[in-house]
Parts: sequence; structure tokens; C-alpha cells
Amino acid sequence: MSGVRVLVGTRKGAFILTSDEKRAQWDVSGLLFGGWEMYHLKGSPADPNRLYASQSGGWFGQTIQRSDDGGQTWEPVGNEFVYAGTPGTHQWYDGTQHPWEFTRVWYLEPAPNDPDTVYAGVEDAALFRTSDGGKTWQELPDLREAKGHLWQPGAGGMCLHTILLDPSDPNRIVVAISAAGAFRTDDGGQTWKPINRGLKSEGIPEPQAEVGHCVHSIARHPSRSNVLFMQKHWDIMRSDDAGEMWHEVSGNLPSDFGFPIAVHAHEPETIYVVPIKSDSEHYPPDGKLRVYRSRTGGNEWEALTNGLPQSNCYVNVLRSAMAVDTLDSCGVYFGTTGGQVYVSADAGDNWAPIVSDLPAVLSVEVQVLP
Repeated sequence: MSGVRVLVGTRKGAFILTSDEKRAQWDVSGLLFGGWEMYHLKGSPADPNRLYASQSGGWFGQTIQRSDDGGQTWEPVGNEFVYAGTPGTHQWYDGTQHPWEFTRVWYLEPAPNDPDTVYAGVEDAALFRTSDGGKTWQELPDLREAKGHLWQPGAGGMCLHTILLDPSDPNRIVVAISAAGAFRTDDGGQTWKPINRGLKSEGIPEPQAEVGHCVHSIARHPSRSNVLFMQKHWDIMRSDDAGEMWHEVSGNLPSDFGFPIAVHAHEPETIYVVPIKSDSEHYPPDGKLRVYRSRTGGNEWEALTNGLPQSNCYVNVLRSAMAVDTLDSCGVYFGTTGGQVYVSADAGDNWAPIVSDLPAVLSVEVQVLP
């Protein structure tokens, strides 16, 4: 029987939740790294016992932690992040130039076939890679030159928060930056191009600019690397050509503002979002926590509510706090700023809380174990 391991990062530490393939009874392990902000934890597809975690705090800075035994023990690994060039400056909202600063690691993406290779998206926005299990990190060149002088921080900081490695082409990587947009490399990171045609953002000097859009998250199905789904600051967007052109698929959603987006493990046209009311009111419309599912790749959406609170619920679901597993009956998971982690073992039809009183959840990732 397969098992499931859910890696949860929160404002005050990390937790590991485990279950069998029924996903009805759960064991909760934690608190790990108590008191630290754990922005992201993720396991290696090549070795499920190899886990990486981003640990950060205002007093002691940033640390990468690694586990080789599925999270039972951890050790800090080399935390030298070497920029390819001088950090330089970036433009702030008021138009002034600020020094490029290394603040934290927002996102970790292990390579599919090598447990020692990991990509890291950081704040201020840059992309790094390690090929020795985290001992040393090197910046991938040229990304910050892709109109980087037009990048501006979103409300959460100027962060590189999404990394998509193409399973069919190891030289293709898609990243997303708030607030700059989406970018793609086709040569392993030597050169980058903005992929934001079709995006429109009110509140920036040129609403259809090549760079400057606040992308919240991007997801895709591994079998269709050219089809990308995006949750933008406003709008749900879709691209069928690896980001060359985007079109809106928000359809009948009650709000097209939100943070996460996810794709069903076995149905490439089934996608999930969690709408919230607006960019200033970060809570579900009408106080009802609803995940919305489209089985048509967008435009037509249904509310999934069974097992979720439908009154007086004012939590948020952050960009990295939603994930799916690859079991035959696809499981969907999400965590909230109220400390709940929910699971649906039937692709969203029914939901149940795994835990209810954690610190605010920053990230949720899932591993299916042999």
C-alpha cells in the first residue's frame, strides 16, 4: 500500500503529515524548526527521503536545511549563494533605486532525476542552482538582465516564487516573479525571455507591458509542458504555447483574484483555484471557503464546498499552499492562514481537515511514497 507525506511550512515552523493511500487517518510530526518562518519544504522526485527546506527569520537570516531520512533528522547545508555578477540595484515603487538584497529563499524545486540538484527562487528575485545537495549555490545568469530594471516588489516582496522544470526538455525552465511576470529559458538558464504577451494589469504605467505584471502562481501538467495555467493578481490565464501568448479563462468565478493554482494529476484539463474577495480583502467571498474546479481547462467553474466552512470563514490560501498527489484517486491539499490543512481524497468532491490549529500556513507539498 502506498503512503502519503505532506510537507507543511508555516510562520512558526514546519510539520510533516503522513497517511496511507486512503488518506483518512493522519499522523502529525512537528513542530520542526520552532519559531522560524518555513517558506517552503519539498522532496526530491529521485529520492523521496531527500527533503529540502527553506528556514528564515528576521534575526538570523536564511538557512537551507536538508534531510536524508524523510524528515526524521535535518542538517544545515552550504548556504553560500554566489551571484553571477554584482547584485546591482532595482527600481522601487516610488521610482528610486534600491540595492539588490538577498532576503530569503521562497521556493525550492528539486530536479526530477538527481537528488543533489535543486533550484532556488529567492528575494530579491533571482534564481540559483545547486548540484551538490545544497553545499554550494550559483546564480543562473542573465535572468536579472531580462528587463530587470522594470521589476518592482509586490506586497510580499520582490520574490521569485514559482519554478517549473520541463520534464521533456531539461533546458527549458519557466519562472514567475512578483511583480515582474513570467520568464522562460530554453538553454538551461544562459538566456531568458519575458513570456507575458496577453497579460493586462491595471495600475502599471503600460497595462500590456512586456514586463511588470504581478503573477501569483503558474502550474502545468507534466504530460503537457506547453500548457500553462496562471493565477495573476487579477485574472486566471492560460497559455497553450509555453507562454508565448496568454488568454483569460476566469469565466464564472465569483472573483478572479487569488494566489494558488493547481492541476489534477491525471486530468490535464482539470484545474483548481481558491478565489478571495480582492487585493485588499484577502478572504473568501461572503465568508465561504470554496475551492473552484474547472474540468474544461478554465472558463467553466464549479464550487467545491462539501466539508469546508460556509459561514464566518475569513482565512486566505497563499500561493505555495496548494498541491495534488498522484494516487489513482487524485488527492488535493491546501493550507490556510488560519492554520488549517485540508485534504480531498476524491479530487475535490469532499474535504476534511487534517489539522486545524497550526500557525499560518505558507506552503504545502505532497509526496507519494512506495
